[in-house]
Amino acid sequence: MPFQLKFTKEADGNLRALETDKGREKRLKAVRKALGYLEVNPRHKGLNTHKYSSLKGPNGEEVFEAYAENNTPAAYRIFWHYGPEKNQITIIAITAHP
Repeated sequence: MPFQLKFTKEADGNLRALETDKGREKRLKAVRKALGYLEVNPRHKGLNTHKYSSLKGPNGEEVFEAYAENNTPAAYRIFWHYGPEKNQITIIAITAHP
């Protein structure tokens, strides 16, 4: 069953910033592709999803990092957690690799 993606204000702002930056069409395409994979299968091989231990969700949820880009300077990552509802994923941030 597919997941519904829910965006925090920060993640929504991150995505909108990419959408309005005319020099980042390739990066935006990669982020949208990764979000599509997350909706269908958060463990998709191309996402290289793994737990991000230095961050917790607002209610102590485990946070995961998924790759939108790889082998790229300042490659973009998507930080997310499961919930708050069943079959939902909350996107916390879409940003360059820390």
